[in-house]
Amino acid sequence: MKLIYDSPARRWTQGLPIGNGSLGAVVQADEGAEIWSVTETTYWSGKSERTPSRSGGKRDLERMRERFFADDYEEGERLVSELLQPDKGNFGTNMPLCEVRLRFERAGERISRELDLEEAIVRASYDADGRLCEREMFASHPDGVIVSRIRAGQSGGLSFELDIVGSTETFSVSAADSGDALVFAGKATENMHSDGQCGVEARGRVGLRLTGGTLRIETGRLIVRDADEALVILAVSTDYGRSGVDWANEPAQRVAKAAKLGFDGLREAHVSDYRRLYGRVSLQLGSSDRELLPLDRRLALLREGGASEDPQLFALFYQYGRYLTIAGSREDSRLPMHLQGIWNDGEANRMAWSCDYHLDVNTEMNYYPIETANLAESHEPLLAFLERLAEAGKAAAKDFYGCDGWVAHVFTNAWGFAAPGWHYSWGLNATGGLWLAMQLIERYEFGLDDAYLRDRAYPVLKGAAEFYLDYMTVHPKNGYLVTGPSNSPENSFYPASEPEQSRTMSMGSTMDTMLVRRLFDFCAEAAEKLDEDAELRERLRVALDKLPPLAVGRLGQLQEWLEDYGEAQPDHRHLSHLYGLYPGHEITPDGTPELAAAVRKTLDNRQRASGLEDVEFTLALFAAGRARLMDGDEACKQLAYLVGELCFDNLLTFSKPGIAGAETYIFVADGNFGGTAAIGEMLLQSHAGDIHLLPAIPYSWSAGSFSGLRARGNVEVSAAWENGRLTEATVYAKSPIKTRLRFGNRTVQVELAAGEWRSFDGQLLCTGSGERR
Repeated sequence: MKLIYDSPARRWTQGLPIGNGSLGAVVQADEGAEIWSVTETTYWSGKSERTPSRSGGKRDLERMRERFFADDYEEGERLVSELLQPDKGNFGTNMPLCEVRLRFERAGERISRELDLEEAIVRASYDADGRLCEREMFASHPDGVIVSRIRAGQSGGLSFELDIVGSTETFSVSAADSGDALVFAGKATENMHSDGQCGVEARGRVGLRLTGGTLRIETGRLIVRDADEALVILAVSTDYGRSGVDWANEPAQRVAKAAKLGFDGLREAHVSDYRRLYGRVSLQLGSSDRELLPLDRRLALLREGGASEDPQLFALFYQYGRYLTIAGSREDSRLPMHLQGIWNDGEANRMAWSCDYHLDVNTEMNYYPIETANLAESHEPLLAFLERLAEAGKAAAKDFYGCDGWVAHVFTNAWGFAAPGWHYSWGLNATGGLWLAMQLIERYEFGLDDAYLRDRAYPVLKGAAEFYLDYMTVHPKNGYLVTGPSNSPENSFYPASEPEQSRTMSMGSTMDTMLVRRLFDFCAEAAEKLDEDAELRERLRVALDKLPPLAVGRLGQLQEWLEDYGEAQPDHRHLSHLYGLYPGHEITPDGTPELAAAVRKTLDNRQRASGLEDVEFTLALFAAGRARLMDGDEACKQLAYLVGELCFDNLLTFSKPGIAGAETYIFVADGNFGGTAAIGEMLLQSHAGDIHLLPAIPYSWSAGSFSGLRARGNVEVSAAWENGRLTEATVYAKSPIKTRLRFGNRTVQVELAAGEWRSFDGQLLCTGSGERR
């Protein structure tokens, strides 16, 4: 489980990422220099502000709806642009913090680099005049610092200079009074997404501890001469949400504490903390000689069509996704992972994109793999963020719709933005916040924590339900309860009344209906379980009966809109209307075969479209959707394209230029997390009322094993297989369960008390049982 290379990293896209849930870096190393591209999750431009609305609430909402119900899309969209399209304001963006640059006096040759996923440590070594020079680096969560140890291979052989370059004009660097560190200050300001004045302030410190040699500071540089070894420690703090706290002195305190612990002590604490999470899951998908090759060479061979020759590459990609999750989202992280996780290549900031929280699949996908991957703690920053977003979204619900409850739309930021985006064609997704809130349900279904349900999940979801009960309206033509006007995320259609004119706004998109149905159904069940809100329960059940059913279009596809419109972009990147297949569970091959066939048709059409917008999240959705349809070979084909064609050399996924306004190849983290989630779906599914072992194993993964994956119901599962057939499995219940275990067409009833486990053979016959304490 290592990303290994025998060549230098001279670009960000070749660098290796590290992180501790708040502080991150991408490490670019060659034989004579090293650059750390440093980021911090709360380093945001912009500010908290209430977005002005031109809407008169329900009165104006009714005016707009009348036009859409009358098939007058032109006037309907004109009114939407007038009333529900706010100005941008100081939305902001997450920003890169700085670069720490090291230049070594003696360059070397024959570099070797690696990222060890089992220890979360980046290493580089090379030969310099017959000496083995070594660098070892990690981001410590227990101690809140980035740590690097540099060794020269001989006494007095280490000489280098270190400086820091900020990402903004306001960034400053100076010498610390102690004479052994640089201190820096910055403010996250820019002019693309805010006014250039507002943003988070940061302070940081880079300290040095030497074994042998000398250290001096000159013109903002740390200069080391003739040392045996150097320990570099970086700490950062910001003022985000820190009113009344002495945040500015925290970096100095952390560096001093870390220096006392020393490298070995820091590494021991770091590895122990990391392995507590990472070590829960193991995955083997086969072996080959390619595992010994540098990763960039393995990716090149995969592009040549060698997916079946390197099955363990997909296991590496899976564990890399888990590594990025642990590095990017910890229980105490102050913000969840954004468009680029906790890293930032600077590309999204400088164009119309923002390194923010997109709510029409991207942020959700960052957290899709978490529960199955047995990293439930990493959900916490998103859950806390949702609680804050729900509070902020109450103002948006009142200001734009005159409704109770809360709403958020296509994206949000560190400041609680919940209004529509500043162009309705992509910005008026009326269920963006609700889509994100589905993670609250996932968290409960996997963990079965009733206190969490009562105190955290249900209040947020109840607020969303109150909004949609107040906001939705009855369609005059069919009597269905529908949302709108809203879009099916970023897609467009040809209405029957205007067959040559593409439109984006309509009433009752399929995506909206799927999300609202799941919300209402869950809230009604949760209220009953908690014995609360009897009147609300009844309103929800009445509303559920009025929601439109999913429909199959005239071409055999699942309709994306309430009406069977013509698709203006049949090659579109978004697959929002397939939510009911994945990650939802409204559509299953066994439970709804007609709808499953329509979804399969939809996927076939989209994948075969000549101009397919093949971005990273689309391929991840293709793979996960095929896994839910139990088509392992097709799922693997889509994964191979994602890994081989849409990953940089450092295995981070990217979005292509020319699609959705991207100007260049831009790292977008959702492909890593979405691909990880898809692999989990191929190995284990639990959404359809049973625990389904190996539901979508491709032929190329004919033998393998996994342990520690998590199923709904607070269950851990392990399994092994040969020649595509299950050989053994173990189910361990952390809560009482009564369910079915399934492999292929075989099923067996399983009932376990909390703490009990049971093992099975390939025929699902019990081979042992016991209890873990």
